[in-house]
Amino acid sequence: MRRGWTSALAGAGLIALSLAPGVRAEHGTPPAPPAEAVLSPALQGEFAFQQGDNKLAATRYVEASRLSADPALARRATEIALLAHEDELAARAIARWRQLEPKSDDLATADALLALRKGDRAGARRLLLDQLAAGGEGWKRAIRTLASATDRPVSPLVANDLFEQGRWPPDLDAWLAFGELSRRLGDPVLTQRIVGDVVRRFPREPRSWLLESARLAERGDKPGARQAIDHALSFGPVEAAVRAFAAAAYARLGDPKTAAATIARGAQDDTSFVTRAAYLAQADDKAGLAALYDEVKAKAVAGDAERELLLGQLAEYLKHPDEALAWYRSVPHGIAHGDAQDRIAIVLESRGDVEGALAVLRSQQHDTISDGVRQPDSFRIEAEVLARHGRKAEALVAYGRGLAFFDGDQDLLYGRALLLEEMDRVKEAEADLRVIVTADPNNAEALNALGYTLADRTDRFAEAQVLIEKALRIQPDSPAFLDSLGWVQHHLGRDVEALRNLKRAYALQKDAEIAAHLGEVLWIGGDKDGARAVWKEGLLLDKDNRALHRVMQTFKP
Repeated sequence: MRRGWTSALAGAGLIALSLAPGVRAEHGTPPAPPAEAVLSPALQGEFAFQQGDNKLAATRYVEASRLSADPALARRATEIALLAHEDELAARAIARWRQLEPKSDDLATADALLALRKGDRAGARRLLLDQLAAGGEGWKRAIRTLASATDRPVSPLVANDLFEQGRWPPDLDAWLAFGELSRRLGDPVLTQRIVGDVVRRFPREPRSWLLESARLAERGDKPGARQAIDHALSFGPVEAAVRAFAAAAYARLGDPKTAAATIARGAQDDTSFVTRAAYLAQADDKAGLAALYDEVKAKAVAGDAERELLLGQLAEYLKHPDEALAWYRSVPHGIAHGDAQDRIAIVLESRGDVEGALAVLRSQQHDTISDGVRQPDSFRIEAEVLARHGRKAEALVAYGRGLAFFDGDQDLLYGRALLLEEMDRVKEAEADLRVIVTADPNNAEALNALGYTLADRTDRFAEAQVLIEKALRIQPDSPAFLDSLGWVQHHLGRDVEALRNLKRAYALQKDAEIAAHLGEVLWIGGDKDGARAVWKEGLLLDKDNRALHRVMQTFKP
């Protein structure tokens, strides 16, 4: 169901906006304004916010908060003004919030964020030190505040001040969070100092060394980063979550084979088998995949749908399509059956039988025996198959049929939005993405996709920045989201911050589109040799990338 204005207003605390018209609160107190006087600007603000006009939303909410005695409304006004980067409006909203709820911890956090936005190092330092001194969750609030202003030059200075003051609590999670924050702030000297202190304080904690590995990898020291991972795993048996982090770190260093071996160290289940298979496939380790296939087959039990599905995927990885089809077709009706049918279609397409693949998918769409939870995927995969074969109009029809059955399905809407954008139907793509973020305001992928579309295909850069920053608060280390932020910062003329974020994104993931953006900012900044090198590498990654071709046609390197 789409998130309507009534639920949004209830969440903002607008049910009891003010006293009834004509009622006086105390002797000599002027009557509260009529409820409709508050409700009207609040409604206008919420509608503007849902439509992406954050400046208007902030203006209307600040007006409503001035008329209301409800602190929740002042809080909402503050949040939206800060999101919109409207600092003057945010200051007014915070002042009203302080009148109504002076002891709120969240009010202090908003104050600190505004100080960072304004470049007030002393003020931000004082407020964040107060949060740390409060104990308990204070360090988490300090982290969140600094993480919301990573693009401000004063933020690493304030983080350094907090480090120098020695007020950080002696807690591993707190120090790990501080180390991760320093990486996001993009100050290598600060990061080295903080991460070095984490390792010194917690030398036998594997997570300390994994943080050090991440720091070294971002600096380009791959041998040092690998040595740090090895050390993290040298303290004896480690828990599955730590092995998973270590494996991911090996994979980021370009060694997915060792990542698979790391996952294989502990007890095995379907999840670990799938993870190992993915890493081995990334390494193109046919011998390792064959050995894993035999290992899983030896533990197979007839009628175990999940295991038969996994065996089909392994056979598919190994390019044994007949065996893969046999395993997929053996999966009984139930939750895994829909996945198996989807994989059958993908195998058939890979063998050149596009019509056979479409027939399987369309049959699955009308299957009333299998669990209906997976059926939306069959529409999405049908559309993707059609689009891959140049049948984009038919692909849109497939998405439309799916949405007729599954109104508001976010995967279908997201897939259709990407296709519409590719077809240069930008307004329609935006509309689909807005449906998603209205229904699910924390859908990071959709927030980023909408923000990137606005940054890349329109001139609504301020709105794009708000959306992308929210996505990054949900997934702070996403290379795609960092790329989007760098791209919109470039359009806003903030190339120093843009270059930092684009370089970090490219260090985390070698990707042709990120290479296109990073190369453009390098070229415009005068580093033409650096731009040529990045673009050359990008072409090796994906010679058909649209963004890369577009930027190279523009600058003709």
